[in-house]
This record gives sequence, C-alpha cells and structure tokens, in this order.
Amino acid sequence: MTFDAEEEGDAYARKLEALLEHGIIPTEFRGQDAPASLSDLVRRYEQEAHPSGKDQGALRAALKQWGDTPLRKINAAWVDERISAMKRVEKLAPASIRARIGALARATDWGMRKEILVMPDHPFRTLPDGYAQYSKSDTAAAGVKRQDIERDRRLEAGEYERILELIDGGVLARKQRPLTLEYPKAHRALFVLAVESAMRLSEMYTLSIDQVDLRKRTVFLDKTKNGDKRQVPLSSVALALLREHLPEREIPAEHPPDLVFPWWNGDASPKARAKTSDYLSKRFDDIFRQAGCVGLKFHDLRHEAVSRLFEKTTLAESQIMKISGHKTHRMMMRYANLRGSDLAAALW
Repeated sequence: MTFDAEEEGDAYARKLEALLEHGIIPTEFRGQDAPASLSDLVRRYEQEAHPSGKDQGALRAALKQWGDTPLRKINAAWVDERISAMKRVEKLAPASIRARIGALARATDWGMRKEILVMPDHPFRTLPDGYAQYSKSDTAAAGVKRQDIERDRRLEAGEYERILELIDGGVLARKQRPLTLEYPKAHRALFVLAVESAMRLSEMYTLSIDQVDLRKRTVFLDKTKNGDKRQVPLSSVALALLREHLPEREIPAEHPPDLVFPWWNGDASPKARAKTSDYLSKRFDDIFRQAGCVGLKFHDLRHEAVSRLFEKTTLAESQIMKISGHKTHRMMMRYANLRGSDLAAALW
C-alpha cells in the first residue's frame, strides 16, 4: 500500500493494528471480493440491494465527483470536505446535499452488513444535525445562501374550475398557431386524480389496470419514490373518475395495453421515466399558466391533496402518512396548523 506521507502510513498502521486486535479485518485485506473504491461498492450495492430510484440518482451524482476514492480514505475529514465543496463550489441546496450523503450512508450500511466493508467511525452517520445548512462562512465563500424551500402553494378559489375548463377545451394558445391538446380526457383524469389521491406524478402515469381495484376503492403502488409499497384509498370523486376513464382510455399501439395513462412507454429505466415526468410537468406548467394559476406546479397538487385530507377527514396523522407515503413526522408538521381549531375544541 502507498500513502502520500509517512505520517499517514504510520497512522493507518496504528489503526490497522487496533482493528486486528479486536478481530476486525479491514475491507482492503478481505481478498479480491472486497470493493476497493467508492464506485466498486456502489456498483455492488445497486446490483444486489436494489436502492430506490431517488438514491440511484443521488449515487450517480456522487460517483461523478468521488467514484475513484479508495474506501480506506473515507473518514470524517473526507466527508466534511465533500460537504463543504457541495456548498462552496457546487452551491447545492441542503436537500440535494442530504440526498447524496444519505444515499452514501445507506450504501455503506449495506457494505458493512454484508461484511465487505469496515468503517468503525461511520463518518456518514456521525454528522451533526443541520450539517447540510449553510453557515456564515459557507455563504461568504459561495456567494449565495441556499436554503430548504418547502412549497406551500395551494389551489386558490376558481383555479380548479379554470384548469378543467382549459383542459376540456383541448386547445393551448401558441405564438404561431394553437396547440391541440392530445389526450385531453387523460389530462383531466391525471389532474383530478392528483388532487384527490396525493399520489406523485410518476406513481400515476405508470399505473396499470391491475393496480386499480374499483371494488375495494384502492390503488396499489408497488414501486414508489421511497421504495415502499402502499395502498391508496380512493375518494368518491376519484372512484367515479376512474370508472369513467378506464373503459374509454386511449393507449398508443406501441405502449403496453394495460396502462391507465397514455404517455409512458413502459420503459422502467430512470432516464425514460425522467423524460416522461419532464414532458408532463412542462405541459401542466403551460396549462396552469394559461389558466391564470400563477406559480402553480404539478407537484403542488400533492400538497393540496394532503392538506384536504387534514381539512376534510378525521384521519389520524399516521393514517394520512400511509396514504401519502411520507416517511417522517417532520414532513407532516407543515400541515399541523390545518387542524388548529380541532385542537382548541378538544381543550376544556
């Protein structure tokens, strides 16, 4: 093994001796099976552990920067330096920083569980709270302060109706000539289902008929953004919508015939799904803009749907989390004010 300095080699030797005394064999001495670099580890992790699509994207971004890094060099100082670079050089938002570090933490967790990696200090798991936030020195070095922005845009009075009216009209204005909206009924169904179900865009456009159970009033989601399976109950509005939409849906001949919506070609690769998501997001941005809904994005409909679950039902927060697929109570705190009157009514 080679080191950049004698002091580094001496420090590694002391650490190695301490590990061997406790019966721990470091990764680089476990034979040819052991991954040597970060990219080696992530490659095996993706092949054997099937991380979520979100984690795969974060890992790809991390490997572009650090894939050649030897695993033995990853320690607390190395992680701190990369976090600092993500702020000061790449100027990433805190959420993006947490996504990369979280994905790497799960990859190294897996490596240690499979006993192909040894990280006694686990530098990805010993970070302080708020590590992704910009300090004053980070802001000064980057020239900008990136912050977490939780969108709280909701549908305002009349916007729901104007959006449906525009979709039903089937025409979008253009500078040259009007654009005839392809599959207007599918656009309507997707919009209404988003408001009624709190499902994500990709969860809806990839739906197949066998995931929809009209008798039980549920939609079964097999692959979600966070990797969990879940069942989504259908409101009376969503149920009526799907009963009308399913028999008359239009699916292109080259697409799988059992799809609920016509835009996705069945290719489950991240690239193909990203392309469909981008197309639909831009199309609805155009629809919302022409309907006079300033600043509205398709993902805001998920916030609208969850807000309605708090406002219109007596479901507990844990039950709403099962419907929406949110993983932490922290994510649900933004909805706490929607039941302030209910809390007051419960007091003496």
